[in-house]
Amino acid sequence: MTGWKGSTGTSRFPRGRSVPIIPRPFRRSPLPKKETPVIVTARKLSEVKLNNEYLRVDTDVSALKKSLESVGLINPVTVNLENELLAGARRFQAVSELGWEEIPVQVVDRDELVQELISIDENLVRAPLNHLQLEKCLNRGRELYESLHPTANKVDLSAEEPTGEEKQKQKELDEQDEDSFAAITAEKTGLSKSVIKGAIKRDALASDAVKKARGAGELNATKTNEIIKLDKEKQEEILPLIADKTVKETRKIVAAAKAGGVEAAVEVSAQVVPLPREYSQILSPVKRVNKNITRILVEELRYDGPERKKINEELRQLRDNLVQYFETIGAGE
Repeated sequence: MTGWKGSTGTSRFPRGRSVPIIPRPFRRSPLPKKETPVIVTARKLSEVKLNNEYLRVDTDVSALKKSLESVGLINPVTVNLENELLAGARRFQAVSELGWEEIPVQVVDRDELVQELISIDENLVRAPLNHLQLEKCLNRGRELYESLHPTANKVDLSAEEPTGEEKQKQKELDEQDEDSFAAITAEKTGLSKSVIKGAIKRDALASDAVKKARGAGELNATKTNEIIKLDKEKQEEILPLIADKTVKETRKIVAAAKAGGVEAAVEVSAQVVPLPREYSQILSPVKRVNKNITRILVEELRYDGPERKKINEELRQLRDNLVQYFETIGAGE
């Protein structure tokens, strides 16, 4: 094997070196004070087992391969005592495609929960995930972390809409929170606590049918945040009613379902006049355009740069479309 470079900058792999490690971002170790060493060594690629459900070995690693050919492998992959790969799937894929026979590994001797946390952490901080993958990793990470840290602050999974007073209290608690899974992960990933908590709730509270609809692009996160206020069985009954509805309409249907059941939700849904997507997507941009044009006129802002011609062409096209719209579709209003 060639290409691995340690902190000395040499290409010789330092076999047998051991270093203590605590998995990121879960720095509050769930184990006793005594640190368990991680052995850094090498393994034949054929010896490494790819059994971990979190591994992503089917991604584009072309850029990573170029880096490996240029500077070598700086960070070893992580395996357990059974040679099961815990972290570093993309690095493993890249060296495999480059034809390496061996790969540097750090061998961890930790319990199964911590091993799973290591794999989740790798996904959260290294590999880009789609929204469902991210939510699944965050929620499973929360479950493991809270199991290993029973005294840490818990992530609230309540689906109820908090009152203004409750929101203020929660805001104050969030500012003091330093040891919950959301706080630890926010520091590590750069995501806000609210984003992390919202993602966790969507995975924990959404039914399989709702998740399937999201995966197919039929449901966005905002509408999901509304429907998960219902229990999972009721979500599946309400899902067809909100398929073509806006967030505002979805909120009304969900509220009706909570107050009067599915029949009430069906009645409210039938009263909703469907808003075509083209109309729902036009309101916010039009408001912004009007606001900016008003400011330009009031402040007499002038621009003579290279984009002026293009801007004027787009505005003329908008003007012509608006004239045609009000002469036909919007006439009489």
